[in-house]
Amino acid sequence: MTTFDQREQAFEAMFAHDETMKFSAYARRNRLLGLWAAEALGKHGEDAQAYAKAVLLADFEEPGDEDVFRKVRRDFDLRGVEIADATLRAKMAELLALAVVQLKNE
Repeated sequence: MTTFDQREQAFEAMFAHDETMKFSAYARRNRLLGLWAAEALGKHGEDAQAYAKAVLLADFEEPGDEDVFRKVRRDFDLRGVEIADATLRAKMAELLALAVVQLKNE
């Protein structure tokens, strides 16, 4: 095996690892967001865990964050939870950063 082949394999392994970490970070962010939103919606215990799972699953509807945002926004609107879109998006960004830190510390 040549040095070039070894470098190529190392790059591919690094890319695969980065993509796995990215997926894990977004999944954890969505779970954390679901738990945060569940509290705002007055859900506790198993109901909160089930809601967090529903938020996590909402992310598989389409690429990007809009499906998750719409899920939480719609649920807040239905229950009369007043929160600005910018605040919700900021919370999503905050929880993504927290998820990354948590994954790096594991």
